[in-house]
Amino acid sequence: MVNVLHTDPSTQLLNTELLDTPVAIRATPISYHWDLGDGNTITTTNPGKPFPSETVSSTYTQEGWYDITLTTTFSGQFSVAGGEWQDIDGTIEIISDPVPVYSKSLESRLVNGDVPVDEDDDPWIPERSHDTEGPSDPEARHREI
Repeated sequence: MVNVLHTDPSTQLLNTELLDTPVAIRATPISYHWDLGDGNTITTTNPGKPFPSETVSSTYTQEGWYDITLTTTFSGQFSVAGGEWQDIDGTIEIISDPVPVYSKSLESRLVNGDVPVDEDDDPWIPERSHDTEGPSDPEARHREI
């Protein structure tokens, strides 16, 4: 199954005061680095879009628990007392909290339509433990989109 990756590309704005002078700082996302937890990574300037878009997407080759982490690189500008925006040298990277995902192998099977499906048991997702951690992808690679 395809994992669709996306994030909010909004510019962040911080208003503060420095020596009794209002200062605004604006951080604009310029790139996104997805670590899929299995050794595969994706770097892109595209924040992606929700399903059904597959602009930024991935799949796992093995069953198990994985942590997806997003590192967003921001460029910055500042404005003093409502003046012109001025560029800040360099960039800053912000790493998200990991998002746990369980990759499940699916199989087709014939079922008896007269027997109700147990929605709480299907699909079955095990508790996270050492035995249910997803293995590294032996063919892991870095992609740029």
